[in-house]
Amino acid sequence: MKNKIFAVFAGAVIIATGCVHTVSDTSTFAVSYGRDSVAGRYQRPAEEVYQAAVTVINRNGVLLTEYVPHDYTNTVRSLSGRVDDRKVWMRVEQIDPRVSQVDVEARTKFGRVDLDLVHELEKEIALELASH
Repeated sequence: MKNKIFAVFAGAVIIATGCVHTVSDTSTFAVSYGRDSVAGRYQRPAEEVYQAAVTVINRNGVLLTEYVPHDYTNTVRSLSGRVDDRKVWMRVEQIDPRVSQVDVEARTKFGRVDLDLVHELEKEIALELASH
């Protein structure tokens, strides 16, 4: 009986874990599903928003990678880094000539979503843009 209970529990854990796509079109390990990112739109060019995102991630942690996601042009740029032992992904996209959008996602080393950090970073990007 104990073996059956353990097998059911282990099966549930395996089903609940897996890989998910990040906002920057990469994959990562995840334990939880559901809402895992926050988007913010700004009436600024994508380059300004991207530079604000780089500044925020460097101020709070370390920038690891900057890149243009596969199958996109230079109107979409992404970056990844680490903040407080969390993996962070940001994607900046030009929506129209006057509006850009930034998507922010963060996960713990065990694959859980950290929405508090996501909201904090997105607000800091807005504040960085307001100060310029």
